[in-house]
Amino acid sequence: MQTAILEAPRRFAVQSMEPPAPGEGEILLRVRGCGVCGSDMGPWKGIQGLSYPMAPGAPGHEVFGTVEAVGPAVSGLAVGDPVTALTYGAYAESVVVQAAETVPLPPTLAGRVVLGEPMACAVNVARRTGIQEGDVVVLLGTGFLGALLLQLLRVPGAPRPARVITVSRRRLSPEMAAWLGIDEALTYEEDVHGRVGEATGGRLADVVIEATGRQRPLDLGAELTRVRGRLIIAGYHQDGPRTVNMQLWNWRGLDVVNAHERDTEIYRRGMEEGVALLAAGGLDLAPLITHTFPLAEINLAFAMAEERPEGFLKAVVMPEPGR
Repeated sequence: MQTAILEAPRRFAVQSMEPPAPGEGEILLRVRGCGVCGSDMGPWKGIQGLSYPMAPGAPGHEVFGTVEAVGPAVSGLAVGDPVTALTYGAYAESVVVQAAETVPLPPTLAGRVVLGEPMACAVNVARRTGIQEGDVVVLLGTGFLGALLLQLLRVPGAPRPARVITVSRRRLSPEMAAWLGIDEALTYEEDVHGRVGEATGGRLADVVIEATGRQRPLDLGAELTRVRGRLIIAGYHQDGPRTVNMQLWNWRGLDVVNAHERDTEIYRRGMEEGVALLAAGGLDLAPLITHTFPLAEINLAFAMAEERPEGFLKAVVMPEPGR
């Protein structure tokens, strides 16, 4: 099989190797596709503490595909079943995953792009936001995770915010903003403080979600959160320490929630819920997948994900496009 190996910052090599054999409680997953996550940019750029070359297929984790082989003591999964799973070696044609960390896909999703891991992240973040009916919500960052979170605000039965304001590096198109249910889409270069103040009568936002993993939006998030409001950290801050304005956090009595989950069972349940929502139409990934690349062009996929040109939102590496 072919696998991509990150040999050094900004350099994958695609190599041949023997497919691994699944052990007890494992399956061999034939990869149909793996999304390029924002958290993959750290290893791509080269962050402190990493060593190269990385393991084959790493750091790919937004995987979907079909069961290629089943190891001993695995039940409920058979060769040919479409699945998504938790793994960190999916920039390859095949990868071994734990059966217990695999979620089967219904037949209606068998031919579609199903990025289970980021859907699980979004579901778990949304669960921890504590949004109440009538809240004013500010979302900082309208990348793939942010777009999923915006869709989850409209899921039937979820509390409906009174107003949703987004702030991003580039202004969203009016069509995308309308589709995502955004009331006001701003950029960081605009008078964000003034607009949020006007929209709330000076009270500021009830819930602010930081979904970028960067220092400036983290600072801005605290500044936009009202007294006793909730600041939700959904961004993945991997490139070094952060500073916070603890005086402001103290003065406003903010509830600050780091909304990442590391418990595998919680992760898997979030993935199951995301798959169910996708099948029922509560989530739609298709408009968010803007670029696809074969495994041989994985360096181009990462370069584009780093550059994020106009119109880019999500890249997916597909070892066998159309299969």
